[in-house]
Amino acid sequence: MDRLTATRVFVEVVERGSQTAAADSLDMSRAMVSRYLMELEEWVGARLLHRTTRKLSLTGAGAELLPQCREMLALAESMTRVHADAEATLRGPLRITCSQSFTQAWLVHRVSEFIALHPQVTVDLLVNSESVNLVEERIDLALRITNQLDPNLIARKLGVCRSVVCATPAYLKRHGTPQHPDDLLRHNCLSYSHFGRSVWEFRDGERRWPVSLGGNLSANESMVLLEATLADVGISLQPRYSVSQLLREGRLVALLGDYHPQELGIHALYGSRRHMPPALRGLLDFLVLHLERDSAWDA
Repeated sequence: MDRLTATRVFVEVVERGSQTAAADSLDMSRAMVSRYLMELEEWVGARLLHRTTRKLSLTGAGAELLPQCREMLALAESMTRVHADAEATLRGPLRITCSQSFTQAWLVHRVSEFIALHPQVTVDLLVNSESVNLVEERIDLALRITNQLDPNLIARKLGVCRSVVCATPAYLKRHGTPQHPDDLLRHNCLSYSHFGRSVWEFRDGERRWPVSLGGNLSANESMVLLEATLADVGISLQPRYSVSQLLREGRLVALLGDYHPQELGIHALYGSRRHMPPALRGLLDFLVLHLERDSAWDA
């Protein structure tokens, strides 16, 4: 058996989602694809795919083997490929997922600049805050603002997201201005959906203040909470990149200036460090550079 070809077939089936699509992509018969898969499973001594008439899915052994197979293919390619010059043209499609707030406030502008510099790169932006399967959704890059990362994915930290507690002047005139994190218990705090309970954590020097909050509105997207905040509904915790202009205009008021909300990392998540298209590597470097330069929105 040509184990390298069998490895390529396995990866292609996973990425395409079916043996038929993989056969078309590899210019190979479906029977040959099936044969390579069976021989690869015989070689590794484990079943790699659950096969049904409707869908293919990875077994535990298949999920464990997939990153190794991708690295094997990347190594084989690097051994046979003549390395392109550093100024070679970047090209090809990229599929990226990111939250609505970060996409609108920052990412779409940087992506637009990148594809203007590299017109042979195309980008499909999937606006979504929920966890997704990068392989099944055929996503090259997921940008997430979190401190809890999936250990099965490779993460590259791009920067830091700082937040601010804010409300409108009208809300504060009616309900008063909190001076301490514990004062938030007496306010209507608009929170992210978290099984009916939300905790905001603050830092005062070395001391940490976790505050369990209550409110009459929660959502899984900060842009929704921002609109509710601007409608005088309550107090919300917002990323600074979303509200910096509103704070300057006086439409929102920053609260609890002596207490700093928990910082979150801005991370790029992807499936393989070695099996990375040049366009994706170039985009990542571009985003890191501009996050460092664009620290003003975070100030």
